Amino acid sequence: MPTIAIISQKGGAGKTTLALHLAAAAQEAGAVSLVIDTDPQATASQWAAWRGDLPPEVIDSPPPRLAAKVAQATAQGAKVIVIDTPPHADSAARAAVEVADLVLIPCRPSAFDLSAIQTTAKLVQLLRKPAFVVFTAGPPNAPRIYQEAGELVEGYGTPPCPVLLPDRAAYRHASAEGQSVMEFEPTGKAAKEVRDIYKWTCRQLDMSTPSFRRKALT
Repeated sequence: MPTIAIISQKGGAGKTTLALHLAAAAQEAGAVSLVIDTDPQATASQWAAWRGDLPPEVIDSPPPRLAAKVAQATAQGAKVIVIDTPPHADSAARAAVEVADLVLIPCRPSAFDLSAIQTTAKLVQLLRKPAFVVFTAGPPNAPRIYQEAGELVEGYGTPPCPVLLPDRAAYRHASAEGQSVMEFEPTGKAAKEVRDIYKWTCRQLDMSTPSFRRKALT
């Protein structure tokens, strides 16, 4: 069962936003998805509480129980599992990477954030897991910034994901409503970018190309 770990030692990188939206995109495409929240701040769990009974489901787990939780979720029919991790927590990050099939490292395209992911890059290389850096929360129209950031993370041994998730107000508005951007603004740019990164993620995991139930922006 495909398991995706979202890790970064830097706070404010957008881990929870990425985790929730990948799971929401999977759900929109018809795959039963689950988010496992290992962050003591429980932001993902709070979002789920605001949604009531709407999928995707979010459960919490201490890092030592991750493998058991993944196995249990798989047995209960989850098709995509996304693990959200806290910042500054080596044990949680390591536990998530150990059970993951793919690791995504969200990162703002700024000097401090780019420098901070070197520790994360070393961890995924040590555990020999496929990993990509996902640039998040940067300016929507700044190709030079992303090009230079991509070249830098390539030097760390972690290639950049070709799909960007730049800063868009839709994320803030959707979160306040307990929604994903696909629900809040189905044909908006943020929704299209989330669907695109989910399609790209499926290709990395050799999953079939998803077909979304709602019409995306063309």
